[in-house]
Parts: sequence; structure tokens; C-alpha cells
Amino acid sequence: MATSIRLSRGGSKKRPYYKIVVADSRSPRDGRFIERIGSYNPLLAKDNPERVKLDAERAKHWLSVGAQPSDRVARFLDAAGVKERAARNNPNKAVPGEKAKERAEEKAAKIAEAEEAAKEAAAAPEPVVEETAAEEAAAPEAAESDATGSVKSEETAEAVADAVAEEVPADATAEDATAIAEEVAEGGPVAEETPAEEAPAADAGEEKAEG
Repeated sequence: MATSIRLSRGGSKKRPYYKIVVADSRSPRDGRFIERIGSYNPLLAKDNPERVKLDAERAKHWLSVGAQPSDRVARFLDAAGVKERAARNNPNKAVPGEKAKERAEEKAAKIAEAEEAAKEAAAAPEPVVEETAAEEAAAPEAAESDATGSVKSEETAEAVADAVAEEVPADATAEDATAIAEEVAEGGPVAEETPAEEAPAADAGEEKAEG
């Protein structure tokens, strides 16, 4: 029969208390056991002598007949000087799993993309601001030209009104005044028609005098 020296749990919920027992390796953890050789109370401080109690003589006996201690009991036996515990070496214990490696690779890829984007942004030329400055400079000129044009249009309207007032005779009808105003606005030869009309009359007088 293969025997083992191991812990058997007792106590209440969240307040464990363990017995160090010698039991058949096929028995359940908290089932039947052959002999109890100590106790372990994890709720006590590590420097408390009541934390681990072990019967060294009975432990040596069971070890001599082939009983195999569990890892935790082996530590207790090593601390009590009953049996030296061989140091374990598991180099693969700290190696991350496949999912952890995938997460690390994704994180490294994101960091690399962010660095490349930052380099491209730093290498890109700065936007030219000259066009905006030109537009700002042209805006006052456009406003001045609009203002000048409105002033000129007002002066032209006043000049047309003065010319119409001078050209319209006192006995002219409303239709004649409207026609004269349109001709003056279009730049028509209103002022030149009167000398042209007077010239034939003078010529006719000279012909009569010669006759």
C-alpha cells in the first residue's frame, strides 16, 4: 500500500485548520487516514511555535517505510530538520502563455504604429499661412473699393440731376423732362443738340440777307 504524508483540511469557512496525517495515497484529502502526526494553523504568525506542530519521530518512521510527503509537508520536515528538501527549478514557470504573448504582440504593434504616426506628423511640412494673410489684406481694399464705388455713384447721380435741371426748359412737359433725363444719364448729346439746331437758323438768315 502506497502511503503519503499530507494535510487534511478542517476548521470553518475562511478559517482553515489542517492536520498532518499519514494516509493511503488513494484516499480523499479529507477522508480516512492511518495516523495523525501533527497540525498546521495558517492563521497564526510565522514566528509562532504553535503554527506548525510535528511529531518528528513518527515522521521519520513513516519516511523509513516509504511514505512520500507532499510539497507543503516536505517544507515542514525540512524546517524541523527531519528530511532535507531538494530545491526545485522550473524555468518555464515564468514563461507567459499563448494569450499573454498575443496581447503583448498587439500592444507592441499599437505602440509601433503610434510612433510611426508621430514621426510622419513631425516630418510633414507646416501649412502655408500666406494665403490667409493675403485674404486679410485684400478684405480692407475690397471694402474701400465698394465704399469708393458707392460714393462715385452718388456723385454721378448728383451730376446727372444738375445736368437735367440745366437742360430742361421752363415750359417743358413731364414727358420732355423724362426724355432729357434719360439722354443725360446715357451721355446723349442733349447739350450739343441746341447749337446744332441753332446753326441752320443762322445759315437761313444769312441766305436771306444775301438774297
